[in-house]
Amino acid sequence: MASNQFDKDRPEGWWKSAVVYQVYPRSFQDSNGDGVGDIPGIDSRLDYLAGLGVDVIWLSPVYSSPQVDNGYDISDYRDIDPLFGTLDDIDKLIHDAHERDIKLVMDLVVNHTSDKHAWFEESRDPASPKRDWYYWRKARAGKAPGEPGAEPSDTEACFAPSAWTYDERSGEYYLGIFSPAQPDLNWENADVRHAVYDMMRWWVARGVDGFRMDVINLISKPESLTSGGPIPVDLSDNFSNGPRLDEFLAEMNREVGLDEHNLFTVGEMPGSTVETAIRATAATRHELKMVFTFEHMELDHTATGTKWDLADLPLPVLKKNLAHWQDGLAEAGWNSLYWNNHDQPRVVSRFGDDSPEYRVASAKALATVLHLHKGTPYVYQGEEFGMTNLPLHSIEDYEDVESINYYHQAKKAGLDEATILHSLQVKSRDNARTPVQWDDTANAGFTTGTSWYTLNPNHTGINAKAAVADPDSIYAHYRRLIALRHENAVVREGRFELLLADDPNIWAFTRTLDGTTILTVANCASHETALPVDGLPGLAGAKLLIGERTLDGVATLKPWESAVFELA
Repeated sequence: MASNQFDKDRPEGWWKSAVVYQVYPRSFQDSNGDGVGDIPGIDSRLDYLAGLGVDVIWLSPVYSSPQVDNGYDISDYRDIDPLFGTLDDIDKLIHDAHERDIKLVMDLVVNHTSDKHAWFEESRDPASPKRDWYYWRKARAGKAPGEPGAEPSDTEACFAPSAWTYDERSGEYYLGIFSPAQPDLNWENADVRHAVYDMMRWWVARGVDGFRMDVINLISKPESLTSGGPIPVDLSDNFSNGPRLDEFLAEMNREVGLDEHNLFTVGEMPGSTVETAIRATAATRHELKMVFTFEHMELDHTATGTKWDLADLPLPVLKKNLAHWQDGLAEAGWNSLYWNNHDQPRVVSRFGDDSPEYRVASAKALATVLHLHKGTPYVYQGEEFGMTNLPLHSIEDYEDVESINYYHQAKKAGLDEATILHSLQVKSRDNARTPVQWDDTANAGFTTGTSWYTLNPNHTGINAKAAVADPDSIYAHYRRLIALRHENAVVREGRFELLLADDPNIWAFTRTLDGTTILTVANCASHETALPVDGLPGLAGAKLLIGERTLDGVATLKPWESAVFELA
């Protein structure tokens, strides 16, 4: 495949030393006063991102969309939604980011399209050549099409009671495992796959540096659905990691030239194991560069429940899980490192302590332990200065379709209002989607108009302007962590070893490369904790790389104190 003008700026393996910053466009920066963030707004903040030191912007969807699922329901992959701007705006953003040595990665949503996409509209005609581009099935045997209980199987959707939606024009049902507005593409059809690859090549030619692939491990469906035989009524709702996933990913890599162009690729792969991740990311297999895993995001709900069924999370469970992935991908594959994204609550409220007393220290400690693991770190907008969850008190305050659907389903199941609202307060995706708090003005510097969504009232004290001006802020700490990764080969490539695995408060580990060892220590508790005498290497003569003091001879760590040392 022919090279293009952008390939020279993507040396082999560049993504291993990179730090990625995720932008959720709707909530990042509004440029025209309509209350919604947009592409020119992102462009206006590039110097801020360059100052932070990040290497990559991951841009959540800005394609044409009815916005049923905030842009993850795409109606045209080759155009920009007027809400966010134009193709000229995205071209300018790519150019201006590249001028600052920042690469741009697009969100790729190809498990499903919008039900307003031209492909789906054509597919609704049973005689259309695109009929097989989606999953169309007849009503259940013995049932009249469209009547209750006539769905081809009992499979539930993520955001709706059923994964099957009846279409009167077709007289059949289509599959949408997220919502009726998001019908699943049939990747068994080669024409579908090559239409996707052609679209990806089109974006690469415009200068994008890679793709974050939304729920990419759902594109290969179970054989019970694809075999052509009758669909079992109890069709499994486990659509992850189907039998042709690796085949499809390798074909995509080859057809788009993902390796050839040294493009950044990360696959969102819920339900994946270390073994799945190795298959998808081992360099010899030519599929993806890395995957987003979900195990550590599921540790704070009950083993038999959903994300809304809250459970305590002991520190040893969390740190052992991350160590499991570090060990599992040590020789083959590559880790992605993240606490936050557009689907997760704010980490300082979730795993830290967002009280005024400990918000700063706990945000720093969580950043330290994450960024000193081996892999590519991700920073979600506002994380770098400690944005917190949003205090909401009524279901009318929520925007997220997942949260609203859960509320109504839980009410129908008999759960009491207080329990439901508490779960939403802790876990709703809306916590991540509040506008970025740029300053302490009435609209937090996000818009000159009326914001599309509630601003967190704590923006008067927690904002980017204040953080940038403070040399001891969370923002300044992130800058130091990012610089350390850029400068230090041990941080990028060193072997990982977890220490004090069962300690309930101390998170400690080493990274070692070519005889040099770096030690990271953090007290992940809101109280002083004794620094163990046994189980840690000696700190005599150690060089302090990150932190406020050397710990040689220190008996206790302050609440949420963290430090990184190069050992003598």
